[in-house]
Amino acid sequence: MDRSSHARSRRFAPALALAAAAALTLASCSSGSGGKQADEEGAGGASAGRAATPRMTVALVTHQAPGDTFWDIVRKGAEAAAAKDNVKLVYSHDPNAGNQANLVQNAIDQKVDGIAVTLAKPDALRSVLAKARRAGIPVVGLNSGLSDWKKMGLLEFFGQDEGVAGEAFGRRLDEAGAEKAVCVVHEQGNVGLTQRCDGVKRTFDGTIENLYVNGTDMPSVQSTITAKLKQDTGIDHVVTLGAPFAMTAVQSVDETGGKAKVATFDLNEDLAAAVRAGDIEFAVDQQPYLQGYLAVDGLWLYENNGNYSGGGEQPVLTGPAFVDRTNVERVAAFAAKGTR
Repeated sequence: MDRSSHARSRRFAPALALAAAAALTLASCSSGSGGKQADEEGAGGASAGRAATPRMTVALVTHQAPGDTFWDIVRKGAEAAAAKDNVKLVYSHDPNAGNQANLVQNAIDQKVDGIAVTLAKPDALRSVLAKARRAGIPVVGLNSGLSDWKKMGLLEFFGQDEGVAGEAFGRRLDEAGAEKAVCVVHEQGNVGLTQRCDGVKRTFDGTIENLYVNGTDMPSVQSTITAKLKQDTGIDHVVTLGAPFAMTAVQSVDETGGKAKVATFDLNEDLAAAVRAGDIEFAVDQQPYLQGYLAVDGLWLYENNGNYSGGGEQPVLTGPAFVDRTNVERVAAFAAKGTR
């Protein structure tokens, strides 16, 4: 982003105000939910220390699909930062890239002080993010879009290098003795998911192919995976790209009576329990809570102290971190609170 274009007539809070950010006051954060429109709701009565800096409004716009609990964790992190930073958080989401662009336009029209956005399908957001720059609204990226955030003029990016994560995943499959795997892609056109499967292929010594499913229809996901396992009994590992899909893959394996193992990207409470029970071999945790937290906190720091993590040149990586039976007990304690 051209930082000279951030011409809003607000002045940065003085140093004394920043020092006072640790003062404890009643937290107040509102957030939105739903698909094509952002609504506001209370933050559940949670209280925390709140910064003494002027109130600002941040729009968090993601490509969350209905039922994908991964984004609940991202949102919790964003809400925690908003409560601390005296930020009004407006959350909205839509898996359709055109609709997501409209949500960003809504945020621009509302003259928010900052926008945090995911770039699962960056080309669809290029034009509207240019409008945000022209309006002087700082924008940061999170979760999806590591390859595109700088080209699109964003201040910062918080997330995982999906290619690197995929390569690490492929090496873990080799260590596990896998020979034939299938990579279940639950959203076609999502660049991050494609990068994950491509990364696995680069380092996995066995054979692997992509299996495309409709991630918004879980019964269909299960039936598609089940059919594939019945059709190709040589598959010994199912690789999924999200925790809910891993749990569904376990059901497919059980349904076929086969011995294929399931490993996945991403984590939640149910999946942590499945790792503990041995139903899931391992999971890659990209720490979505941290992504949401850092995105909101990064915008607050930029507004109030001119900071931008990575100097606008390097992303802030939040993963990959592997969770398996050797370390799941500690992680599960946080997953039970909905923060891992």
